[in-house]
Amino acid sequence: MKYRYAMVCSSNQNRSMEAHSILKSKGFNVSSYGTGAHVKLPGPSLREPNVYDFGTPYKHMFDDLRRKDPELYKRNGILPMLKRNAAVKTAPQRWQDNAADGSFDVVFTFEEKVFDMVIEDLNTRDHALMKTVLIVNLEVKDNHEEAAIGARLTFDLCQEIERTESWEDSIDDIVITFEKQLRRKLLYSISFY
Repeated sequence: MKYRYAMVCSSNQNRSMEAHSILKSKGFNVSSYGTGAHVKLPGPSLREPNVYDFGTPYKHMFDDLRRKDPELYKRNGILPMLKRNAAVKTAPQRWQDNAADGSFDVVFTFEEKVFDMVIEDLNTRDHALMKTVLIVNLEVKDNHEEAAIGARLTFDLCQEIERTESWEDSIDDIVITFEKQLRRKLLYSISFY
């Protein structure tokens, strides 16, 4: 694979990690991040989420929730999600703290507010490399079924990007074709490292 990809979502590690898992299994050079202040996972009610610091190992979260209420977190899909995440990487990472570890060619986000945050973050960085980066938003509802669909669509888009000589020359055609075939709108922008 010739490009380096980042998957970025808000704070619950579902959509970005599902895409990360699929792309990694297909041999892509991929990383994943959240943009929130903490990792927030559903709790027993909307007002009682489970909150963890970025860097907390997925295994720790899994063990903590299994201890609290194994039936609830198995039924709502959080325990299987954490098991999947732990198989992909050790712990969640925050975009703002870790994305400077290397430059990406393409960054995928899964909700417009995260797309805006990534663009803002990239625009406020020192552009020492003057290397272009493509930011694409594929709007995906935050549930397990939609995350799986979004990950497959992301994989399809990454394959199209990989087939190009240069994404800079082909991205408009890729987006137009994707939107016509799947009737899903994409947002995209270009920034720099």
